[in-house]
Amino acid sequence: MPSYLSPGVYVEEVASGSRPIEGVGTSVAAFVGLAPNGPLNEPTLVTNWSQYVASFGEFTDGYYLAHAVYGFFNNGGSAAYVVRVGGVVGGVSGVATAAPAALAGGNVRAALLPGEAKELGTFKVSAIAAGQSGLSVEVVDAEGDGPADRFRLVVKDGDKSVETFDVSAKKGGRNYVVTQVKERSKLISIQEAAPAAQLVRPENQTVALPAPSADPASAPVPTGTGEVEQVGVREYVGDSADRTGFGGLEAVDEVSMVSVPDLMAAYQRGAIDLESVKAVQLALIAHCELMGDRLAIIDPPPGLNARQISVWRQETAGYDSKYAALYYPWIKVFDPASAQTRMIPPSGHVAGIWARNDAERGVHKAPANEVVRGAVDLEMQITRGEQDLLNPLGINCIRAFPGRGIRIWGARTLSSDPAWRYLNVRRYFNYLEESILTGTQWVVFEPNDQALWARIRRNISAFLVTEWRSGALFGATPDDAYYVKCDGETNPPESVDLGRVICEIGVSPVKPAEFVIFRLAQFSSGAGELEE
Repeated sequence: MPSYLSPGVYVEEVASGSRPIEGVGTSVAAFVGLAPNGPLNEPTLVTNWSQYVASFGEFTDGYYLAHAVYGFFNNGGSAAYVVRVGGVVGGVSGVATAAPAALAGGNVRAALLPGEAKELGTFKVSAIAAGQSGLSVEVVDAEGDGPADRFRLVVKDGDKSVETFDVSAKKGGRNYVVTQVKERSKLISIQEAAPAAQLVRPENQTVALPAPSADPASAPVPTGTGEVEQVGVREYVGDSADRTGFGGLEAVDEVSMVSVPDLMAAYQRGAIDLESVKAVQLALIAHCELMGDRLAIIDPPPGLNARQISVWRQETAGYDSKYAALYYPWIKVFDPASAQTRMIPPSGHVAGIWARNDAERGVHKAPANEVVRGAVDLEMQITRGEQDLLNPLGINCIRAFPGRGIRIWGARTLSSDPAWRYLNVRRYFNYLEESILTGTQWVVFEPNDQALWARIRRNISAFLVTEWRSGALFGATPDDAYYVKCDGETNPPESVDLGRVICEIGVSPVKPAEFVIFRLAQFSSGAGELEE
């Protein structure tokens, strides 16, 4: 309390007690896939197509990440995180070499074989690119205090330092030297030369690296255009501690939808089978369920008709999750790389439609009956009878309608629970939960009494009444649409003694008009009139 010691007029600023809850964003996508260049296993924010090209390169023949991101922005998306997995190889398909061959529009530069490996303590190092004055690697002490396994690795071209890495010899750590060099270096490669238990920090030294071989006779036989390194289940799933694969997205709270478009590219090339596809998609769904604030957009295998996709959905995949949605079939788009049309998985375009729907109508509206921009045709033309088979299975069909274009014609999750059948209900609850979570952080450590409970009720009710007025909640009055209960009943003395404040919230979300029925009957205009 201020002190009033002399006569006068005092002006004070006091809190009104109202702390508005602001709705969080719901339109940030994440794409995990293969690209010609760019940072590996590092979620990178891009807000337009030009930024993506600058960071990860143009369209690449045979892969779908670029098409997915392009379709996302073309359909109304505004922000996406891209996680590049794998790398680029210039040799036999599926065999990862250390050569930093670069793709540009599907073409590959001449690949180089790594130079002779040199010992670096319990590691081996080799050059994968030719320097102008000869490459060397120098080991020096890391800056500052830290564990004994830390050191600095400096790559030099002649006397000039060209790459520097602050790394550790401890395997499994985030700064592990092999992992850091593999992900970031364009000049050298490092491998373990001893068992994991025997790995130690190398002594301070300088090692000259023989130049890589450029003899085409000794290089692996190329398979045509450049091959992006085939990655398996482990690379996609990654590790949350090392921030690889899906694990790298755990630290990005803004993401609300996740897609893995290049998974089907690997399947088409025979690098993985359907069981591996299922394993990656299950891991993606598990990631979304663990985070609780995002949904997985699942792509189906290519080339399946309606009966085959229903069998795959029920017998092979068998997914049951309220945090995933499946769209079928693939769509045909124009490919600028080949100047021809090609089939691609629909997840990138679907993510853009979700974002467009959120911006134009709101997350409470089902993202369906929306035009797929950029789609010129479909892999399969689906009839109403076929959709009668697929819709109850949670397969959201993409259909072509004469005079109305190609549209999303389904809005279901892959859940068997009727309460979470509709996609917009799940996404709207994600929105509510995140908004309330973010907007009530001020409650922590406040005095836990009736005054606090009243403020909580007032703030959350003010947020929900705005949602009701926007049409997101069902009910003729606010009392029909929601309730907020935070009082002595939800907060008994034993709960208060434990430092807890409990608020119970109930909402009635709007459901989509999935089945619109008009009943028509004949009647005689004079049959119901009484004669005088």
